[in-house]
Amino acid sequence: MTSVLDVAKIGKPGRPRHGLTVYIPEQDENGREKWPRGEEKIWRNNLRSPDTDVPSIARSFVNHVQTSLARQPHNLNDLGAYLATGLSVRDNLLLNWNETQIHMNRTAGKRAYYLSLEFLMGRTLDNALLNLGLKDQYRETIDRLGFNLEDLIDQERDAGLGNGGLGRLAACYLDSSSTQELPVWGYGLRYKYGIFQQLISPDGQQLEAPDPWLEHLNPWEVSRADVQYEIRFYGEAQKYVNGTDRGVWYGGQEVLAIAYDVTIPGYDTRNTNNLRLWGSMPKRGFDLQSFNAGDYEHAIESSNGAAAITSVLYPNDQTTFGKELRLKQQYFWTAASLADIMRRFRNLGKPLIELPDYIAIQLNDTHPTLAIPELMRILIDEEDLPWDVAWHVVTHTFFFTNHTVLPEALEKWPVPLIEHLLPRHMQIIYDIVPVEHKFPGDNDRLARMSLIEENHPKYVRMAHLACIGDRKVNGVAEASLHSELVRTTILKDFVDFFGVSKFGNVTNGITPRRWLAQCNPGLTDLITKTIKIPKNVWLKDLSKLEELLNYVEDEDFREEWAAVKQANKERLAHYVRVTFGLDVNTKAMFDVQIKRLHEYKRQTLNILGVIHRYLTLKAMSPSERKQVTPRNVFFAGKAAPGYHIAKLTIRLIVNVARVVNADPDTRDYLNVFFLPDYSVSMAEILIPASDISQHISTAGTEASGTSNMKFCLNGGLLLGTVDGANIEIAEEVGSENVFFFGHLTPAVEELRYQHRHHPVPVEEKSPDLARVLDQISSGLFGDEGVYEPLLNTIRQADHYLITDDFDSYIEALRIVDDEYDDRTEWIKKSIRTTAKMGKFSSDRAIQDYAQEYWNIESTKVQ
Repeated sequence: MTSVLDVAKIGKPGRPRHGLTVYIPEQDENGREKWPRGEEKIWRNNLRSPDTDVPSIARSFVNHVQTSLARQPHNLNDLGAYLATGLSVRDNLLLNWNETQIHMNRTAGKRAYYLSLEFLMGRTLDNALLNLGLKDQYRETIDRLGFNLEDLIDQERDAGLGNGGLGRLAACYLDSSSTQELPVWGYGLRYKYGIFQQLISPDGQQLEAPDPWLEHLNPWEVSRADVQYEIRFYGEAQKYVNGTDRGVWYGGQEVLAIAYDVTIPGYDTRNTNNLRLWGSMPKRGFDLQSFNAGDYEHAIESSNGAAAITSVLYPNDQTTFGKELRLKQQYFWTAASLADIMRRFRNLGKPLIELPDYIAIQLNDTHPTLAIPELMRILIDEEDLPWDVAWHVVTHTFFFTNHTVLPEALEKWPVPLIEHLLPRHMQIIYDIVPVEHKFPGDNDRLARMSLIEENHPKYVRMAHLACIGDRKVNGVAEASLHSELVRTTILKDFVDFFGVSKFGNVTNGITPRRWLAQCNPGLTDLITKTIKIPKNVWLKDLSKLEELLNYVEDEDFREEWAAVKQANKERLAHYVRVTFGLDVNTKAMFDVQIKRLHEYKRQTLNILGVIHRYLTLKAMSPSERKQVTPRNVFFAGKAAPGYHIAKLTIRLIVNVARVVNADPDTRDYLNVFFLPDYSVSMAEILIPASDISQHISTAGTEASGTSNMKFCLNGGLLLGTVDGANIEIAEEVGSENVFFFGHLTPAVEELRYQHRHHPVPVEEKSPDLARVLDQISSGLFGDEGVYEPLLNTIRQADHYLITDDFDSYIEALRIVDDEYDDRTEWIKKSIRTTAKMGKFSSDRAIQDYAQEYWNIESTKVQ
């Protein structure tokens, strides 16, 4: 007798495989916990505690050198020492992580789950040591073992899990969740090659290469081979099985989602939360029959197809394959995350109707919106809930953060693509029709609110699905009008339908641990010494920075403050010299704009202003130039591979830098730097060194922004438009400490209308700008003609109002120059700015979510 494969079950839904990461000890008849196996005394005698002194840290380090890395002292280099250090620190994190999970499982309270396609974490070692409070102990240990801790920190590559502000915000919120002792997990994807490594060609073009951030052992992740789920694509779907709401989805392709856990330590607490990342692999990775038949490509086809899902963040969607792969990523991630969340909920033994009492799921933008029909599919098809009951559960579980006010930026997917890739989900989406009964006969309104955009082909509007399928919607900046614009423009019809109470605001925030204590230790120590409040107190209550206002008039303190800024400028100059071979004048003003490249963020305006400055300097006599404030202008950021205009902007910046920096007439007064392959670690060096930072998006286009908060927290002043969080920052620090320019949001649409219907030549609107554009067209910066597509976006439609704001921008730059020359007043402005940044801590923001949205409570691990 033998076991026989039932071929009828091939392709049918199966039960997920899962592990024991949520084990709760059993209890005896007296309510005491039973030891699970073996002799309890032997177990307890050998359970270890965190390594917190030099001897135990050294023992842990050497043990990992010998056993985890299979090396000896004579063949250990800096990379090996970094890995051994990371593994030693991870041991401490995992001990706290285990205690946190046991504590959360015992309390069995409500948890929140943060779904984000990006988590821009940066380096982990330095941050982990800061949060554990063990940096001095590890530094001494590493030094006594013959290495330098800072050298080892530099060995770590930034995790390739994000690109811009969306991912960095998510990372800050995870840090704050642990620090605030809130039960929050993050869910994302484990991208093998990140977004891309940015290279610059000899002619200044951005080139993209894979980012091999996982080429060496990653000491910060734990592979959970026992936590895996089967994720289905394609196939067929049937509705109304046996006369019920149930459906069946079968056939197609099945891919395994494998869990990788990254510990998220809180600051000055044992609480350690989790970021669970999903890797993809084929259910059956190698087709032996095809291989034996000589069809070698087909033998590995499924393996390659599965691996592609988590290969790259934001694959280029200019092709049909790229679009399908993006949608695959989004479903794979949300389906695996929901399977994991539901498994954890089922272990509680609670009825499904109580799911919202134990689970809150935050959708960070529209990328995870497929979680809504996926949870409906689970509840209806797998758990046999009636449609109305399932919909009630779904709409009380999800929360949605909107990050844009641009209608064209709202995500939508072709209906034929969803029908092909996710046939059951398309059926569910078609069945979601909650608005018709309130506006019968109002066809225009129903068309605007429909989940389906009637076009050729039809599209599913993901923001509408997120809005309809969640409990609350929030914007990310109140004073900037973002949340108000969400309520009055792109989602106005839904406000009329659901009522204004469903729509709120949570102003973004940043973690002061990474963005002050870690990246600017000199300023952190000065603050601690001056305000006489322990660092571990004020770093968890950033409002304490207001104590600095008492020292604004203290000349000695101002000198120390200026010395810290100068030291940070020297550090940046050293980094640029060592990394890129470029010299930086550290006595000049440091002017920084670091963001992903996009037309609405207007790096183009900045470089046009640089060219104007260069042309003005060229027209001066040598004696006149000596009266000019020297300025270094730093750019950094990546453009999406398919975004031609953004990539042209990078090319222009690079070639302007080549001309300007080599000109003997001007190089003592103006230098331009484009620093390739921007990352969190690069930002940690740039931000503390800035005197002025630029946040110059077209009014009404930036939802919030968080880099502005980081610069201001580090004493850099802000030059910007009245947009995003710039407005709330100005309200806090005082408008006299911010340099505003440009048109306001209410004027934007009228200006665009005038551009379309009553265009005015650039020469009439701004002669200075016209001169700059003509110089670019003439070939002053090489590549004559190559920039015309970029210049035509300004000369013709000018959707982002470069021509309207240019003169105001140049005037703002002149005012910055004048005020920078008064060093005493400038330093006072810098101190006041840092002192008033308490509102912008992500600790405040995450507590806003916890209390006003998720209804979860802090619970401390002892």
